[in-house]
Amino acid sequence: MVTDMQIKGNNIQQARLTIRVSRNTLSFSVVDREAEHQLIYEPYTVKSGVSMAANLRQAFKESTLLQRGYQKVRVYLDSPILLVPIEEFHEEDIDVLYQHAFNSHNSDAILYRVQPELNAVAVFPINKDLKMVVEDNFKDVRFTPIMQPMWHYLHHRSFTGIHRKLYVYFHDKKLDVFGFEKNRFKFFNSFNAEHAKDALYFILYVWKQLGFNQMQDELHVSGNVPDKDWFLYNTKLY
Repeated sequence: MVTDMQIKGNNIQQARLTIRVSRNTLSFSVVDREAEHQLIYEPYTVKSGVSMAANLRQAFKESTLLQRGYQKVRVYLDSPILLVPIEEFHEEDIDVLYQHAFNSHNSDAILYRVQPELNAVAVFPINKDLKMVVEDNFKDVRFTPIMQPMWHYLHHRSFTGIHRKLYVYFHDKKLDVFGFEKNRFKFFNSFNAEHAKDALYFILYVWKQLGFNQMQDELHVSGNVPDKDWFLYNTKLY
């Protein structure tokens, strides 16, 4: 006879916990069919002046989700991303290539995730101590750039209609700007943009750089837009 406790234990063994890590935020979530919205989300208050690795280590002592005993985890990392065309990617070169593109990551581990639908490889860093904390607590670990779900979702949406599209995603006091051409990235870059005026400047610069036409091409905005009313009003002026 299978008990409810055994079923719950099996669900925990099979489920994959999600950890989201950005510069100043940390959160945990998991799909749970028994929860009210079939999802449990748990933000964690990050202590300033303490490394993210130390915060996560402490979270294992305090977080209800982390103490459930999940064995599988996907860690979404908000760190600078280098996109490499898949035909030019060589695994043995990623450390040197990344250090040429971004400084201040010499002490980080450099990881990558292949994006087969977009014919690209996303190369990104993770703090070595943070990586060790995760791997010490889970058997099955997948590190993923935080933008990957947005890329895939909006890439599929990009095939609707005949006009070119530029995508802007606001998160963590910055914005990611990107566009596609068939099954490839046409453009991708990230900007620190805590204020709406800075964000609009960056977007208009990219729009002009790519030769978009304001009369027929499309700008798609998503995420946590700063000063949203001002931003939308002034964006429409252009």
